[in-house]
This record gives sequence, C-alpha cells and structure tokens, in this order.
Amino acid sequence: MTATFNVPQGGLRAWLKADAPRTVFQSAMQQLYRGWRRFATHPLGLAGLGVILLLVIAAIAAPWLTSYDPIAQDMVNRLQPPSAAHWFGTDEFGRDVFARVVYGARTTIYIILLVTIIVAPIGLLIGACAGYLGGWADEILMRVTDIFLSFPGLVLALGFAAALGPGITNAIIAIALTAWPPMARLARAEALSLRKADFIAAVRLQGASKTRIITHHILPMCLPSVVVRLTLNMAGIILTAAGLGFLGLGAQPPLPEWGAMVSTGREFMIDCPWVITAPGIAIAVVSLAFNLAGDALRDVLDPRSGE
Repeated sequence: MTATFNVPQGGLRAWLKADAPRTVFQSAMQQLYRGWRRFATHPLGLAGLGVILLLVIAAIAAPWLTSYDPIAQDMVNRLQPPSAAHWFGTDEFGRDVFARVVYGARTTIYIILLVTIIVAPIGLLIGACAGYLGGWADEILMRVTDIFLSFPGLVLALGFAAALGPGITNAIIAIALTAWPPMARLARAEALSLRKADFIAAVRLQGASKTRIITHHILPMCLPSVVVRLTLNMAGIILTAAGLGFLGLGAQPPLPEWGAMVSTGREFMIDCPWVITAPGIAIAVVSLAFNLAGDALRDVLDPRSGE
C-alpha cells in the first residue's frame, strides 16, 4: 500500500499550515514547521545555531578549507605572524594555526557526540526510573546522583581523567561520568509530575507493566526537557574538554585540540599572542553558541509557551 500526500493549492507552506493534518507525516511536518517558526523569533538563537552549523561544516570540510597538514612541522617558519600564507600565523613547531583550529573542530564534534550518546540515555533512564518507581529505587538512585553532584564537575572530571590516564577516550569517559547527574535530576522531576497523570493511570488500568509505562510513556515525555538541558550543558562539556586538554589529560599531541593548543601556546602568549588567540576565541564562541541555541530551544520545546 502506498501513501499519498495531498498538497493544497497554496503549496507546501499552506500544506504545513493546514489546521487538520490528514496523515502522521503531515502532523510531524506541521510540528517541525511551527517549532522552527518559534525558534526563528529568537535572533540570538539563530546566531548560535549558525555558529554550530559553521562548526559542523568546518569539521566536515576541513581538508578543503586549508591545504596545510595540521600536524606537519616546519621549523623554518615557526612563530610566524598572521599573513596571506598563514591566516592565523604558525605555532612553535611551524604548524599552521588556522589548519589546527579547523581540524580541532573535528575533535570538538567527536567529544560532543560521544558524550551525548553516553550521557543522554543514562541520565534519562536513571531519572525516569527514580521518579516513576519511587521508594527504595528512588532513594538509591538519587543518593548516587547526589554523590556525583556534590563535587564540582571539572574537579570530578580531573579526578576521573587522572585515574584513567591521559587520552581523548579517557577524557570523554571522565566528562560523561560527571555530566549525567543533572540530566537524571531533571528527568526525575518530570517523571514525578507525570506518574500521577490521568493518562498514566489509564494505561496502568489497562494492564501495562511498569517497564512499558516507563519506556513508552514516561521517557518520551521527559525527552524534550533533557534535550534542552543537554544543549545548555554543551558549553560546560566543551570547557571541561578544553580544561582537560590544557592540563595534558585530554587529547594528546600532535592531535589538534583547542585546549591543548592554548596550553602549548601559553609560553609564547606575550611575544606571539596569535598562537593562543584563535583557539581561545573558538572555545568561547562555540560555548556561547550552544548556550544561545539552548535558550531558544527551551522556549520552543516548552509546552506552556504560546505560539
């Protein structure tokens, strides 16, 4: 059986604005369209989204954006100021700073993706189970969460990274171990407000198990808030990764990573400030972009906000 989509005479825009969706696909497209319209009313959010898209484009198109090898050394041209040949200058090993910043975007995207894949399911599942089940399950899960929350995130990440050893993989694990507790707390709060809802009671009366209620009803309802919190936490994840790289516990040389670039360039920051200026600005701008996009996304996904 094939599905047909009847587009009104007004075109795609009128089809998306139709009050009575005829298919599940049209309903989903309408929700996306309305969410985008609400997001577009936030100019700062659009600016943040633009920076994030530029980061992704730079990570994908790095070989085409620069002809320099980010790890190839050229001691003859070490510590050269910005010029037409080297837009951001060169570092102490003669490597092109622009190339290392662009390729460093790949490292940042890699860290963000892996941390998200680890943190989101763990925090969402622990929080939803604690909030819906209550009792001893809630006490145990939340006390473990409180232990992690009792330490500053960066300090705890430094402890885990030092115990696991230097390296980008261990740094990602250390960051993930410190980033899931806020997600769990938020998911628990959402689950507590949902478990007494009428539709949950109706599903329970129909004989649905606790596992099915959590996976099919509680988790989907908690997901928007967790996504927003995760987006807002991206700035902290980037700063933590840069901090670990700065201290030598993150990405190891010669891998281009913004925090490590700032660390190695601090010895030359007085006479050759361009060595740390570019990676430092990249860290600040990308962190701010995720905060701005997260603020706008929070308004879009807030069910209490109007059209």
